[in-house]
Amino acid sequence: MIELIPAIDIIDGNCVRLTQGKYDQKKVYSSRPEEIAKEFEAMGLKRLHLVDLDGARVGHVINLGILEKIAEQTSLEVDFGGGVKTNEDIRQVLDAGAGMVTAGSIAVKDPGLVGDWIREYGPDTIILGADVRQGLISIHGWQEDTSLGVLQFIQNYLATGIQKVICTDIATDGMLEGPSMDLYRELRKSFPEMKLIASGGVSGMQDILDLEEIGINGVIFGKAYYEGRITEDDIVNFLKSS
Repeated sequence: MIELIPAIDIIDGNCVRLTQGKYDQKKVYSSRPEEIAKEFEAMGLKRLHLVDLDGARVGHVINLGILEKIAEQTSLEVDFGGGVKTNEDIRQVLDAGAGMVTAGSIAVKDPGLVGDWIREYGPDTIILGADVRQGLISIHGWQEDTSLGVLQFIQNYLATGIQKVICTDIATDGMLEGPSMDLYRELRKSFPEMKLIASGGVSGMQDILDLEEIGINGVIFGKAYYEGRITEDDIVNFLKSS
C-alpha cells in the first residue's frame, strides 16, 4: 500500500504552501504548525514531511524549534528537509527529533558529504531529495536550476546504498492539477528497487490511487488537504481499507 505522508512547510514559523515553489505566492494556513501535526496524528497517519523553507532559501536550518515542538507533542516520524548543509546541521535536526533527513541541495553540491551521512546514519535515515524542473534538478529552495538530469542524479547515488528518494516536480507543485505520472513511471522503471516518494500536484485521492497503481511507495500531499480536496474522512477511510 502506498504510504500517505502529509507535508507541513514552514516560513516565519507558519504553516504555508507555495505555488511552484514561488515565495511570493505564499498562503498561510496556520500559525501553529504543531497543532496541524496533531490533527494528522489523530487521523491515524504515522509520518510527516516537514520542510524549513526559510532554511532552504538561506542555506542553513532556521525552524528547528518547530521540529522540536512536533517531536515533543506527537509520535509522528518526521522527515525534515531545508537548509541541512553541514554535519552540525544534521546532528541538530536528528537530536531535535527528526527520524529522517532529506538531502536536497547539499546532495548536488557535496555528494561526498552526503555519502558520508548515508554511511554514518544509514539509508533508512537519509533520503535523497530530487527536486525537478523540466527534467533537471533544482536547488536552493528551487531558486536555482542545474544542468543535472534527475535520472543521472539518482544513478550517481546508487553506489552509496541510498534507498529512498523524494521526487518533486516543481511545475506541478501547489497547482492541484495532478502529479507528473510520466515522470514517476520513468523513475519506477529506471529504479525498480528504490523506495520512491512522489511529491507535487496531488489534487485528490484519485491521484494517490493512480500513483499506487504504478508502484510508487509513498506520496506527499499538502495543499490538497489544506484546500479541502482531501478530507479527514478520505484519509481515515483510506487507512482503514488498507
